[in-house]
Amino acid sequence: MDAFLTSTVAVAIAEIGDKTQLLSLFLVARYTQRLPIIMGILVATILNHALSAWLGAWVAAWIPQTWLPWILALSFVAIALWLLVPDKDDSDSSRFLGMGAFAATTVMFFLAEIGDKTQIATVVLAARYTETIWVIIGTTAGMLLANIPVIMAGHWLMDRLPLATARVCASILFAVMAVVTLSSVVWNY
Repeated sequence: MDAFLTSTVAVAIAEIGDKTQLLSLFLVARYTQRLPIIMGILVATILNHALSAWLGAWVAAWIPQTWLPWILALSFVAIALWLLVPDKDDSDSSRFLGMGAFAATTVMFFLAEIGDKTQIATVVLAARYTETIWVIIGTTAGMLLANIPVIMAGHWLMDRLPLATARVCASILFAVMAVVTLSSVVWNY
């Protein structure tokens, strides 16, 4: 259950102000139907994060167990630092918009997540926890928790969220995960 809760909270907080949240705003402005956008995010996130989590689990299986906590802790610190850098909206025009709300959202979200902070976080979380399915479910739930309010409340919500504070909180969360990961190494010696 730790894998699910940590993954959900980490991605939900990390996603605030992320480019995919800006993409949600863009899609809501473009399409009037919200359900196809939400379903597109769900499908894209499940596909993207499942591939990412399985990659993380596979990499963790090949890395020597003595190295794994150190690599994971460094990865968590790198993500913590990366989260402090705000994302920009780069979705002004796309050839996918003519595909309809569901297909456009699915394709655009899947592509936007490639190399994104939350995708890298999913790889690292799956390497950290052995419950890969719970990591996938958690990161997907976190993505939906962060994006559905944006889809439903749009600009009103984004104008009131302290994005800088959210980025700092997410950064602290990943730094804490690095410390917790390394503490298991220290306590075992």
